[in-house]
Amino acid sequence: MKPDPVTELFRKTHPDTCAAVCITGKQKLYYWCLFLFLMFLLKYRWDIFVFVTSFFLLLLYLAAVGMKLLAGILALGGAGVERVKPDDFLTDEDLPVYTVLLPLYHEKEVAETIVPRIAALDYPREKLDVKLLLEQDDAETLTAILKSPLPSCFSVIRIPDAQPKTKPRACNFGLQEAKGEFCVIYDAEDIPEKDQLKKAVAVFRKDSGKTACIQAKLNYHNHRQNLLTALFTVEYTTYFDLMLPGMNLFHLPLPLGGTSNHFRTSCLKRIGGWDPFNVTEDCELGLRIYEAGWATKVLDSVTWEEANSRMGNWFRQRSRWVKGFLQTHLAHWRNPFRTMKRLGIAGTLGGYLAVGGSSVMMLTNVIFWPLTLWYLFLLGYSMANGESLCSVICADNTAASATAGFELGPFLFRPWPLIYTGPGENPVLSFLSCFSFGITLFLLCSNILLIFLHAAACIRRKTYYLSVTALLMPLYWVMISIGAWKGFFQLFTKPFYWEKTLHGLDGGKNETELHPD
Repeated sequence: MKPDPVTELFRKTHPDTCAAVCITGKQKLYYWCLFLFLMFLLKYRWDIFVFVTSFFLLLLYLAAVGMKLLAGILALGGAGVERVKPDDFLTDEDLPVYTVLLPLYHEKEVAETIVPRIAALDYPREKLDVKLLLEQDDAETLTAILKSPLPSCFSVIRIPDAQPKTKPRACNFGLQEAKGEFCVIYDAEDIPEKDQLKKAVAVFRKDSGKTACIQAKLNYHNHRQNLLTALFTVEYTTYFDLMLPGMNLFHLPLPLGGTSNHFRTSCLKRIGGWDPFNVTEDCELGLRIYEAGWATKVLDSVTWEEANSRMGNWFRQRSRWVKGFLQTHLAHWRNPFRTMKRLGIAGTLGGYLAVGGSSVMMLTNVIFWPLTLWYLFLLGYSMANGESLCSVICADNTAASATAGFELGPFLFRPWPLIYTGPGENPVLSFLSCFSFGITLFLLCSNILLIFLHAAACIRRKTYYLSVTALLMPLYWVMISIGAWKGFFQLFTKPFYWEKTLHGLDGGKNETELHPD
């Protein structure tokens, strides 16, 4: 099946960033050379291999965690967010036409509810232009939607059957038909605050045209359903209430959320819309908006979504997200010098850490956190049996305490040394071991602070019981890492495959808390 003309146009006009070719020939050559070099080290000097890889990962992890931590702390006071009062709203006569894009695919479970939700928005009906974007082969969703007559401001667009069959491709068809000065994308299960469109218009009108996108906050209404939805809500609360606003204070590229992105329609059309081949099109679009010299702002308005309550469903969604982050990183770093020129120094560093660095964090958490917990267990066991902290972590003292630890069959388990000092040690390697040890301690403290930052975000939102759930975030990060590895392998086997996320699994039990009317 051949791609359609809309998809081919994006591919031709964005050869440097389109994810249609995830990895170019030059990138493959580079990564193969790096892999073979590391395998050579592993075979002939495993000690250098361990040092080089761990040192690089430590530095990258440190930078990514440091940026998130600093951004979150700076936003604790509420900075970095656009707040709008009802007094700032335009009159109904002055409000512009607003296009709402609703991509739907096999969403019969929630299709009947999305129309009244959007129709309930506090915006003049005659100024709304709502596009229901349905794939050609999705008759079940169309049937569910048409059970009741659609309001006059709603229209259905059937997306031609072609590859890739993705959400961003459907949105590009909707963008072609958009009538509004501004447009927004909502997902099938979204419940936006009723005045969100008016707030977005007020923010757009306040600037001089430099703002191309406004990201509303996302959160989950079913956080009490089970532990998974609670952890998912803690993550989203921290990311949209603290991380994004904090990054916005640094004027860095913002990896957008997949929904509630409000755009100037003209700006979105000028940069070509969404990458139809990228499975996290929102993240990639945030980088291109920054490259074009436009700003993205964070709006103090919430869109409520349904958090995944089933583990398999959650893993499918997470693996797709990480795969898309990797796609975005590879596509935008085909030519590093050109990317640096387009993004600038701050944008390059921020974009790299927010996308590539974040992906490395997600991939390595499954290694770092279990390894850290194992080491802390061994450390505690040794000290409980008479070892001193210095004798455990310093290599020059291990000979005198080689019997410490515990035996399991033929194996003796004891904490491995972290600092190499004393006679006979190479001064350079000794310094680097001390430096790495310092970074390790800082990372451990930073991750602990990050856990408390998640708790603080929940307290700010007054979901107090979730602040206790936040203490379990290391377990959640390991789960994310497992999903990340699935997405990593899919990058080579099914790069454009869009793993479907099922919605409507909470039975709508929690929605009445948001809109009791």
